[in-house]
Amino acid sequence: MPANVAPLVDLASFEAAAARLRGVALRTPLLPADAPTDRFPHGIWLKAECLQRVGAFKVRGAFNFVSSLSAEQRAHGLLAPSSGNHAQAVAWAARHFGVPCTVVMPTTVSPAKAAGARRLGATVELVGTTTIERITRADTLAAETGAIVVPPFDDDLIIAGQGTTGMEIMDELPDVATVVVPVGGGGLASGVAAAVKARNPAVRVVCVEPEGAPKLSRAMAHGGPVTLDRTASVADGLLGVRLGTRNWDHLSVLADDVVQVGDGAIRCTMRLLLDRHKLVVEPSGAITYAAVLEGKIPSDGPIAVVLSGGNIEWEGLAAHIADDAMAAAHGAS
Repeated sequence: MPANVAPLVDLASFEAAAARLRGVALRTPLLPADAPTDRFPHGIWLKAECLQRVGAFKVRGAFNFVSSLSAEQRAHGLLAPSSGNHAQAVAWAARHFGVPCTVVMPTTVSPAKAAGARRLGATVELVGTTTIERITRADTLAAETGAIVVPPFDDDLIIAGQGTTGMEIMDELPDVATVVVPVGGGGLASGVAAAVKARNPAVRVVCVEPEGAPKLSRAMAHGGPVTLDRTASVADGLLGVRLGTRNWDHLSVLADDVVQVGDGAIRCTMRLLLDRHKLVVEPSGAITYAAVLEGKIPSDGPIAVVLSGGNIEWEGLAAHIADDAMAAAHGAS
């Protein structure tokens, strides 16, 4: 590791995060997938973070960060720049501690995610379409009000909280050979990779990103984070234009591979998860299982797949899983 890189989040930090989250975040189930045994003889297990509080893994990192603040710091209020799920997680943490919260979301945010933040008591501001625009606005509000910005991914406490997902996988499936995780800004991916490797360095960690938002692939090719000119995908939670610096520090040394998935496969997998597993999974959560079913992630042992979230309104879900929509998506992918 280069000398100018801070030490990676370690096992003690993941254990401390797990202790803070005990009785707060749900220990989500690891469900056996209904997958063809001839193709996947060792089995696939689905880590159903779509059943987590606020409908996504984000509550893990947000609560770990917020609970680490002093009561005096929290009293100034919380700010969350977010494409959707992080906003709801910070709003939930703010309600837990009884402090005010403002979330900065994109103008293109899904109605379900904006409504969820409001339902949890947050004030919602809609600003721009990129992560950079949201973070800039949150920083401005923080300077004006003294509120604390809860970073969406580029922070060690956030990474430690998200990594408890990987700790639970290792607890329940100790012989897992491959863990598959989505990558947007990199908070979940870096946390899971670090936690899994801390428990067993031999486990492969494969990251999955949309074809239209290849941040990690570009970073791997370039040797560091790059800012994409644009991103586009149905996986709205993975559309940030740049990886976080601390997330890259972890993924550059811990991720074994990164693969990309098109929108058509994501939509088909959303429908399969609903039909066969009775799980409502948003596009950003279904992308991992889509990669496995497309044969992009070979494994010589059990595969654990992180379904990162399930926040989608009925109209959006129906549109994604309609036969004609899926056919059109396959034709374009």
